[in-house]
Amino acid sequence: MKQARAVFWVCLAVMFLFATFNLYVPPVLAQQEVAIGVIYPLTGGAASAGRELQNGASLAAEIANGVFADLAMDMAKQAGIKSMGGAKIKLIFKDHEGNPTLGADLAKKLILDDKVVGILGCYHSAVTKAVSAVCEQYGIPMINDSSTSPALTQQGYKWFWRTTPHDGTFTKDLFEFLKGLSEGKSKGVPPVPKDELKTLAAACEKTEWGSAASALLEKYAKEYGYDLKRNILYTAKSADLSSEVRSLLAVKPDALLFASYTSDAILMVKTLKAEKAKPKLIWGQNAGFETPEFRTTLGEDIVGILTRTVFSPKLGEVKKISGQVNELYKKKTGYDLSDASARGFTGVQTWVAVLEKAGSTKPEAIQAAANAINIPGEQLVVPWKGIKFSTSGEELGQNIMGSGIIGQYQKNQAGEVVLEIVYPFELATSKLIYPFKGY
Repeated sequence: MKQARAVFWVCLAVMFLFATFNLYVPPVLAQQEVAIGVIYPLTGGAASAGRELQNGASLAAEIANGVFADLAMDMAKQAGIKSMGGAKIKLIFKDHEGNPTLGADLAKKLILDDKVVGILGCYHSAVTKAVSAVCEQYGIPMINDSSTSPALTQQGYKWFWRTTPHDGTFTKDLFEFLKGLSEGKSKGVPPVPKDELKTLAAACEKTEWGSAASALLEKYAKEYGYDLKRNILYTAKSADLSSEVRSLLAVKPDALLFASYTSDAILMVKTLKAEKAKPKLIWGQNAGFETPEFRTTLGEDIVGILTRTVFSPKLGEVKKISGQVNELYKKKTGYDLSDASARGFTGVQTWVAVLEKAGSTKPEAIQAAANAINIPGEQLVVPWKGIKFSTSGEELGQNIMGSGIIGQYQKNQAGEVVLEIVYPFELATSKLIYPFKGY
């Protein structure tokens, strides 16, 4: 009887210890992975940019989950989220195909089924608008790395943050560049009389992003004293842009300005060539004008074309971290970082910093951390002063330390078409080709 009683008490003690252990699991065991849903256009007309974004984001996660002692950025030293016991970043990629409805559905599935702690994406501003509404509804944090419609940070959302500058910044850069040209600030070009570049014509795709870009061109042309004689909104993913191009050329523009995704940007340049266009400048609002496909498809036909961007491989000449990460990216993919891949990289880097500061996957902790984050510019591959989000005013969640650059496609000594920096003028890596050679 005594022996049975003793066995009973021993079993009871073991059961108690087992139950206690299961009630308390150390943080390092409880949180082995932190899942982030990443929604990009991986098929369709913008697939080239989507793959660039995906590759940049994947490289950032690889760096965050390992130790890269040579990189002077916090996330390269910690082998995971240190404040969560070294939890690893897990990116769950989804393809929205450029469809806002699909993007919203994917966001819901990521939140409800995959239990992600937050969302990154989505490139197309229209898709980002739909996905951000879902995140706001569920109280799930979303960091936007690559959509530039100004309206996205004017919605008053409390669960949305954007790292990249928006088109207001980029469009103002264009007109500051034109102003600087007239003042003789451009490397290798004497002052260009304003009257020589006064007549402008623009074509932007009729989407959330393109419509906003068109309105900003109208606004800043008027503010800086330029004559925007034609400002067309065209149907995205067009099969033929001949009538639009002829309409632009009819006003004899000094400069042509565009906001187009990849397939339209390629078709636009092909049509300009067919029409033998000879403007003094061609400028693209990034997007299709900065994808590898744009460069490889058109080759030397893009030499002299300008595009706004946030990254050029040439940054590595003036910023060590940019060159180091670019080399890692080239080893991984076979080609240089682009605007899209650099922004995807920076988006994940921001998520890592926010989670490190939060020390938790609770939405409220992540929200507080995002509102307090301050990533120094020297740790970024892009030429920004840092990442710090606005917590008041009209642009909630907008990074207030971002800036843009303008690049120009030029041929290097090896005969390769590369993107040289021509603005800001103090960062210029080459003399500006002016005027554009024409077709």
